[in-house]
Amino acid sequence: MKDAARLLVYFAATILIGALLAPVFFWTGQSLAAHGYFPFLARVDFERYFHRALLVAALVLLWPLFRSVRVRGMEDLALARNPNWSRDLFAGFLFAAIPLLCCGAVLIMSHVYSLQPAISWLALAKIIPASAVVPAIEETFFRGLILGILLRSGHKYISVFVTSALYSVVHFLKAPEQTSTIVTWTSGFNSIAHSFAEFADPILVTASFATLFLIGWILADARMRTRSLWLPIGLHAGWILVSGSFNRIAEAEIVMLPWLGRNLLVGIVPLAVGCLTWLIVRGWLKYVGAPKT
Repeated sequence: MKDAARLLVYFAATILIGALLAPVFFWTGQSLAAHGYFPFLARVDFERYFHRALLVAALVLLWPLFRSVRVRGMEDLALARNPNWSRDLFAGFLFAAIPLLCCGAVLIMSHVYSLQPAISWLALAKIIPASAVVPAIEETFFRGLILGILLRSGHKYISVFVTSALYSVVHFLKAPEQTSTIVTWTSGFNSIAHSFAEFADPILVTASFATLFLIGWILADARMRTRSLWLPIGLHAGWILVSGSFNRIAEAEIVMLPWLGRNLLVGIVPLAVGCLTWLIVRGWLKYVGAPKT
């Protein structure tokens, strides 16, 4: 319970410091643009500065968190070296990418989605580095650090539930653009308040939050069964690459919430695809003989 309390303090401090840093980042960016440095910063909305400020605060506070929970190595987070890391990484990528890709193909053939007349190849190319960097960062943070700390309590399923719920909330919360048209010292807190606006739509919550929660649970299960982050990183990368690429080449003709949203990771249909991936992962791990923790 002490570790959980320290995590709660960590997240509260991250939000507080991020909210205070965001206006400073925004004003700095506007000043640089006004003096001819990085002109594109003049067009960046405050919400993007706010998200970067939260990331900086989270990184800065990691060291005090490590010290407070006494993490000295991977063993303290229920992780071990994985001699089959490349196999797990590649398998995870395929298990996530192929079912989601097949789902996208079926939706296009069913005229639920249609191919865009013009494709931005530059935007499509940006998905590749994102699918490599984002999974490594998020899996290290959520399934490596957060879940590892919570697992020390001995309550495995509660730890997975809390981590998956937190993962869902963090991805679901996003204030609309132009929330703070005039930036003041309180604009960061204004963004936090508006981040909960989408929770007013129960259908959207069901479609988005539930899918993200399942994805978080699958990734946590893969992590615990292999005592490694390589399989969840592969799964995460497969989902990001396929969903991100699909969003660049196709657009929804019909939005049928809660069944389908405007991308391949929102709705009950993607939820079913995620369950299929989970079954494949479970069967594969049983076949290769991965130890269950």
